[in-house]
Amino acid sequence: MPAPPALLDPTDARPDARRRLALWLTLQHHIAWRPQAARRELEVHGDPARALDALSCRTVDRSRLEADRLALARCRARGVVWGSPFYPERLARLSDAPPLLWVRGDPAWLGRPAVAVVGARAATETGRARARHLACDLAATGLVVVSGLARGIDAEAHRGALAAGGASVAFLGCGPDRVYPSGHARLAHDLCARGAVVSELPPGTPPLRHHFPLRNRLISALCRAVLVVEARERSGSLVTARHALDQGCDVMVVPGSVEAPQHAGSNRLLRDGARVALDANDVLRVYDLEIRRVASRRPPSEPADPSARRALRALREQPCTPDELARRLGLGPRELAAALLVLELERRVVTERDGRLRAVAPARLSSPVP
Repeated sequence: MPAPPALLDPTDARPDARRRLALWLTLQHHIAWRPQAARRELEVHGDPARALDALSCRTVDRSRLEADRLALARCRARGVVWGSPFYPERLARLSDAPPLLWVRGDPAWLGRPAVAVVGARAATETGRARARHLACDLAATGLVVVSGLARGIDAEAHRGALAAGGASVAFLGCGPDRVYPSGHARLAHDLCARGAVVSELPPGTPPLRHHFPLRNRLISALCRAVLVVEARERSGSLVTARHALDQGCDVMVVPGSVEAPQHAGSNRLLRDGARVALDANDVLRVYDLEIRRVASRRPPSEPADPSARRALRALREQPCTPDELARRLGLGPRELAAALLVLELERRVVTERDGRLRAVAPARLSSPVP
């Protein structure tokens, strides 16, 4: 029985490499929605060609396979097949483990200790800030922060991990050659540089609604703990939490007001037995890690980012709303958002109840201890 290739490289022009790629792509096209059947046949035969015969799969048109190969080469995705050294052990335990994962970035991150941070797309500003700060602290300990690249909590979790100099992994509900939402193309690019973007679906697959619950089982399976920051009554994050419970993962929740609809689903998880997470330490105890506060690691008196420095100086003079601050500094929406992200991650600004931003003394940074 031949050993599976370590990685499928769509740019490899050797005939045997092209043949292997075509076989695995054909298998994926036929059984992306039936991974249990593919795993069963691969366990028996260990070879995609024999698995295809056993599943009575038809040949995929050569032009389609070539288009797939070119799309994978353009987005620099490589294939991690079931049974290869790069296939993550935690995903391999699933009865419906994907036979093939397309990975943009470094697949080695899939084997590192990881924590999922998920929540509502229509998150509050407080929820987004909490996700950023929590992910920043968690990534500072060396944990890989995993989420789904969606708007709201997911995106802020990725950004917080990267801002800490850590790594983050995103699972897609579409093909590897697509980014959804399209506005997160830059974020996906940054994740590929310090982490990975992963899909179990063939190239060209659109982001349809029923793809995301499938994606969510992989987010939870890769991690020992799933942290829900905000979730409404019917949030997709609850699907991730249910997968986590079925998979034996810890589910943790940032509690919120019982009167706020954006916390209805996450608070229900607490009622049903999920653990409370007030800060990163509550999550890190699952991993036998702890965060302590170290005075010697206080941030410098001024941020390194020039726009963040200007914004902080303006807020020290007078609190104001983001729109007022943008007008005072002559900054565009994207530049202002980047500056405020730096200030929020360093706990240099807070948002008052009336929506105004106010400068505060810099908080101490987190330092991990084993």
